[in-house]
Amino acid sequence: MKSLIQRLVETNGPSGYEAQVRALVRTEVEPHAEQVRVDALGNLIAVKGQANSNGRKLMLSAHMDEIGLIATYIDEKGFIRFTSLGGVNRLNLTGSRVRFLDGTPGVIGAEQLEDSSRLPSFDQLFIDVGASSRVDCPVRVGDTAVFERPFLDLGERLAAKAMDDRIGVAILIETLKRLDGTPNQVFFVFSVQEEVGLRGATTAAYGLDPDIGIAVDVTRSGDTPKGVKMDVQLGKGPAVKVRDSGMLSDPRVVDWMVRTAEQAGLPYQLEVLEGGTTDARAIQLSRAGVPTGCISIPCRYIHAPSELVDLGDVENAVNLLVALIQQAQPFGEHP
Repeated sequence: MKSLIQRLVETNGPSGYEAQVRALVRTEVEPHAEQVRVDALGNLIAVKGQANSNGRKLMLSAHMDEIGLIATYIDEKGFIRFTSLGGVNRLNLTGSRVRFLDGTPGVIGAEQLEDSSRLPSFDQLFIDVGASSRVDCPVRVGDTAVFERPFLDLGERLAAKAMDDRIGVAILIETLKRLDGTPNQVFFVFSVQEEVGLRGATTAAYGLDPDIGIAVDVTRSGDTPKGVKMDVQLGKGPAVKVRDSGMLSDPRVVDWMVRTAEQAGLPYQLEVLEGGTTDARAIQLSRAGVPTGCISIPCRYIHAPSELVDLGDVENAVNLLVALIQQAQPFGEHP
């Protein structure tokens, strides 16, 4: 899967501007899906199978967008002021390289601070694209940019910008390719604008009205020096989400995932995330409610220019998803 992952992470697509990523994903999924369409908000939806008498409508969702920056003002010397698209951490900005969607590269600089121990605020940061005036600056207000980082192959560990959530996109693509028959109708949703409020998954879930929802996204890891206290590690398998700050996974879905992983001999972890949420929240709250869960890929340095995952966790997430989708009526009503 390394080649697919590299192509996905090196394609730029901040929230609301996912067209290049969507085109790449469409090329990958069209030969393997029975129907592919793009909805009004820009979600790409690939359909596989037709539910039989024992089957369900399943919605799988991974978001195509990545965090980014958007130009708000260009001063008389050609320096670009900007704000964030999604949860951009100011800790990672000064000195970082960015690239605008038209190909223009730039470097983030900061004003001289009176207190060098404090992080600069967004209004103290700027992007330098080598211009000398507003007139010769190739960037205009409203233009968007992402971090400029190439894919880094560390063997079993992979690092790049936009692993959140192109790694989930890669997992859905690979699951679709490997799926050989299912009693369910499966909607593979490659969603937009997750980083700015789960917007794509919200509209997609409303339109599809699924019986069960599963999001695939990254989660934090607790295995770095003096890092967050969290019982999730790279290389220990995909994490079955129990809770995050936006949703409680349906206990029936959690049990189904755990039972399936154990029966298939697949490694897994249980995830309780204290901050952040995923497309699963939007699916769960759609219409009259949807039993929903989430498979999470442990990831170091989330929302930094270089996010790091374990390839074994990715492969096992694909294996788990395929095993889940091949089952009919995985659980009953609430007791």
